[in-house]
Amino acid sequence: MKLLAATAVSLALLAPAFAQTNKPGATTGAGSPPAAPRGASQGLKIARNGSQPSSKGPAENFTGSVRVDPLFQATAPSRTSGAYVTFEPGARSAWHSHPLGQTLIVTAGSGRVQRWGGPIEEIRPGDVVWTPPGEKHWHGASPNTAMTHIAIQETVDGKAVEWMEKVSDAQYSGQP
Repeated sequence: MKLLAATAVSLALLAPAFAQTNKPGATTGAGSPPAAPRGASQGLKIARNGSQPSSKGPAENFTGSVRVDPLFQATAPSRTSGAYVTFEPGARSAWHSHPLGQTLIVTAGSGRVQRWGGPIEEIRPGDVVWTPPGEKHWHGASPNTAMTHIAIQETVDGKAVEWMEKVSDAQYSGQP
């Protein structure tokens, strides 16, 4: 009888907490998305393909023909943005760095990437390149093949990239 009474009291105490965490229509269980904080008004956002205009990579930051297709901008509290970047054969970025690093996901073609003082690395579809914060580097297409990658980086104080000097033809071709 004491066990039955203790069980009843325990269930009575747990019922209100259980009711708060399992609201009608809520998804529960492993793998469920976390609940939004109270008062959060942001909802699901879909940026439709083709809804954001492409732009040319500015000549002061790129050599050759480069197209930038924005994918997403940082939405607070996130600081992350991303874009598809397509480099025509021989096109490349200038030397640059990112305050919180950058991830590149190669989606098409053949390209090159180099960190300051390091060797030129060939990159191909499926390759993922991580550049640490503040590391001077460049990336672009191979001499004969275009390359597209997804570029993902974070913004600090409104800035996601620090542009530097252009990559010379000798640097691009691996000559000292």
